[in-house]
Amino acid sequence: MIANLTGILAAKDPSRLVLDVNGVGYEVFIPLSTYFALPGLRAPLTLHVFTHLREDAIQLFGFLTPDEKTAFTLLTKISGVGGKLALSVLSALKIADLRAAILADDLDTLASVPGIGKKSAGRIALELKDKIACLADGTPEASDAPASFDAPREDALSALVNLGYRHRDVQNALDQVSRTSPPPTSLDELIREGLKILSKH
Repeated sequence: MIANLTGILAAKDPSRLVLDVNGVGYEVFIPLSTYFALPGLRAPLTLHVFTHLREDAIQLFGFLTPDEKTAFTLLTKISGVGGKLALSVLSALKIADLRAAILADDLDTLASVPGIGKKSAGRIALELKDKIACLADGTPEASDAPASFDAPREDALSALVNLGYRHRDVQNALDQVSRTSPPPTSLDELIREGLKILSKH
């Protein structure tokens, strides 16, 4: 099993990256929380990796912090929650928010994640309540300084489309976000607010 990888960041987008380890490129699937905190291309990078073995493939899921990996591992142990859905949870909710929602039985927050209904939210809260407390109450923040709304819009559009939403629906959601007062100024906030709107439809 691959537990960690250290190499050079060769490519990245909101759902995956390629890590060059001594000339071998590893494709690693990531949540938005990791994407927001990635360094620039060609920078050295170490990832905490969860190796998912399937009959027809080996998939690698990567995280910048041990807490992200622990949360992902706990989520995938729940019936009906696979790797893709677990990444959606970590993309929509910060570790602190996920931890707080589970401890408080806040099913509305959990059900706001794309692909998670009230039934799945209840199962997550029930099965992880005694396990989630081991996680810290914070996550890494994006290193980039806040930019104007227009600057990160295309990145937010790409990120949300990569999560499976239709291009037109994402555009409409981002239009709604832009009309809030004050509008989000960072890519992180923009994507999370867009997710909240998309999850209601």
